[in-house]
Amino acid sequence: MKIIDAHLHFSCRPGFNETAKNISQVEFSAQGLRQEFEQAGVVAGIIMSTPSREPNQPSGSPEEFVLADGTVEGLLSCVGVNPERLKEDHKELDYIEGELKKRGVTGIKLYPGYFPYYVYDSIYDPIYELARKYEVPVAIHCGDTQSPKGLLKYSHPLTIDELAVKQEDVTFVICHMGIPWMIDAAEVTAKNHNVYADLSGLIAGNKEHVMKIKDKRLYVEYIQQALVISNCYNKVLFGSDWPLVPIKPYVEFIKHVIPEEYHEAVFYRNVLKVYPKLNEIL
Repeated sequence: MKIIDAHLHFSCRPGFNETAKNISQVEFSAQGLRQEFEQAGVVAGIIMSTPSREPNQPSGSPEEFVLADGTVEGLLSCVGVNPERLKEDHKELDYIEGELKKRGVTGIKLYPGYFPYYVYDSIYDPIYELARKYEVPVAIHCGDTQSPKGLLKYSHPLTIDELAVKQEDVTFVICHMGIPWMIDAAEVTAKNHNVYADLSGLIAGNKEHVMKIKDKRLYVEYIQQALVISNCYNKVLFGSDWPLVPIKPYVEFIKHVIPEEYHEAVFYRNVLKVYPKLNEIL
């Protein structure tokens, strides 16, 4: 079975190197990612760019996507947005539009919780106009934040409901299925025709840790409960959040969670509907 990883990171930022070394124990390099793709049967992936907070560097700068030993074929990206910069001048918006014109950019990524703005705040209206203009989805971080300084009220998946109603002709992806509010995220996904969810980042750890979580019945059943209640397997996407976990064990975990009859949809077909530029490289 072919697999598309709809949510991963491929950046020279120090935090990802530390995560790879201390948490997932993966080889965080272009060569390491190539090997993981091959082992897991991944044929393409989508990088979620992290918005820069440096004063002279635009959000989602493309130099993020080159590790020391090169690049990886089959990768597209979602350009990250720093809402603080949207208030300053048009440079941020111009940069994002320039990125969206590139063949390798397939969407936009927002980080509520890390930034103190609700996704339906008017500060993001120009971003949604760009998404509409270039017919790309907007992926949105939802749920827990790695930083204790994050504010969870901004990243709760229920905020996507109001956004989806206001921006009904834009496609949105609830990242991490809003963990720990997965049932809320599943309901928002089921209710709104323009909302999908990815299953990235449900575990952070090495292979052994992933296998232990796979055996945690209450955790597995909690995810399954959300999926069964919403009954929208046609709107769920596989994503690993690499380098938080090694990809192959995480694939096995998600296969364990998802009924086999929906594997092809979740691991491959659904992603192509949400990120149609993938069809150009497959």
